Amino acid sequence: MENFKMVAKTLFGFEELLAKELTQLGAQKVEQGVRVVTFMGDKGFMYKANLGLRTALKILKPIKTFKAVNDVALYKGIQSIDWSDYFSAHQSFLIDTTLHSDHFNHSQYVALKSKDAIVDQFRDNQGKRPSVDKDFPDLRIHVHIDRDQVTVSLDTSGESLHRRGYKTATNIAPINEVLAAGMLMLSGWDGTSHFIDPMCGSGTILAEAAMIACNIPANINRKEFAFEKWNDWDSQLFDNILESLLKKTREFHYSITGYDKAPSAVSKAKDNIENANLAEYITIKQANFFETEKETDGPLHMVFNPPYGERLDIDMERFYREIGDTLKQGYSDTNAWFITANLDALKFVGLRPSRKIKLFNGKLEARLVKYEMYAGSKKGKYMNNDED
Repeated sequence: MENFKMVAKTLFGFEELLAKELTQLGAQKVEQGVRVVTFMGDKGFMYKANLGLRTALKILKPIKTFKAVNDVALYKGIQSIDWSDYFSAHQSFLIDTTLHSDHFNHSQYVALKSKDAIVDQFRDNQGKRPSVDKDFPDLRIHVHIDRDQVTVSLDTSGESLHRRGYKTATNIAPINEVLAAGMLMLSGWDGTSHFIDPMCGSGTILAEAAMIACNIPANINRKEFAFEKWNDWDSQLFDNILESLLKKTREFHYSITGYDKAPSAVSKAKDNIENANLAEYITIKQANFFETEKETDGPLHMVFNPPYGERLDIDMERFYREIGDTLKQGYSDTNAWFITANLDALKFVGLRPSRKIKLFNGKLEARLVKYEMYAGSKKGKYMNNDED
C-alpha cells in the first residue's frame, strides 16, 4: 500500500502532543502547523490514526491543490478532479469549508459552488447526479481556502473524533473529550499513581484518564468512521489494525476516583463510564470536594474542570479560595491541575501555580494551571516558580 499525505486537525495548544502521538503510532514526515499536524501514511495507518489518536479532531486526506481567486477558478478546479473515483451518482455527499481568504468570504457560497461543480460533472458524464445529505453522507468533502490556495480533501473521520461514542448523558457545558485527553497528557498523566477528578461532571476526564492509563484506543467505542463508506473500504485490514492496537493495552494498578456534589451528575457519569466499558477502573462518589481529603497513600494526580460562567450561580471569589484551601489542608503529595476560563479568579486560589498553559475551552481563552502540594506538610508547601 502506498503512502499519502494526511492532515490531522486539533485544538490550539495541542499541536506538539498530536505530533508526538503520530510519531509514536508510526507516522512518517510529521510536521506541526497551527491547529494541524501533517503526516504521511498508508490506508492502514489512516484507520489506525482515526482509532488511536487522542488529540485529533479529524483526519483529512488531501486529493487536490490548486489556485483560485474567484468562483470560476474554484468551479474549474473542483471539476478537474474525477469524482467518479471516489463515489457514484447513486450516493450522497456533503461539503465542509474552511476559509482564510480575501477572495472568498462566504463559506456557504464556496460550498454551493463546489457542489455545483461535482453535480454538473456527474450529470454531464452519466446523465444522473448524486444528492447532498447533511446528516449521513456517503462522502464528506472538505474545501480549505488559504488566500488563493484551495485544498480539496476527503474527510476520513466523519463526525468529529471528540465524539468517542461512550457519552449518552451530559451535563451543561461538558468538556470536549479531545480537550480532556490533551489536558491529561499535558499534565503528565501516565497511569503510574492514583488519580482523582473532584468535580467530575459527566465523567469525561475520568474516562479519558482510564483509557490513557490502560493504553486503550481513544475511539474504540465509536460506531463508525467516514472511510467505512468509501469504495476502497477494507474491513479485514481495519479489524487487523484494531486487533494490533488492542494487543498494546496494559494493566493499571491504581485507583481512579471521581466526585461530584450533584446526584444527577454522578448518575450520568456512571452511565457514561459503563458505556465506555471502564467501570472496573473508576469509582464515582457523590461528594462535595470542599468537604473531602485525600484517601490514598503516595502521590496523587488530580485533573479537573471547575464549573464557570453560566454553570456557576455562586460567589466566584469564595469558590476559588475554597479550591486553594481544600488543596492546602487535605491534599498533600498531590499534583493538582485544573482548567479555567476565568483568569481573574486564579488570584483567589491563594497558591502560586508552578505552570500555566494557554488553551481554549470552546471559544473561551483558558489556562491549564498546576499546583504542586508537597508531601509531609499539613500546610502543603508549594512551588514558587511562575511561568506564563
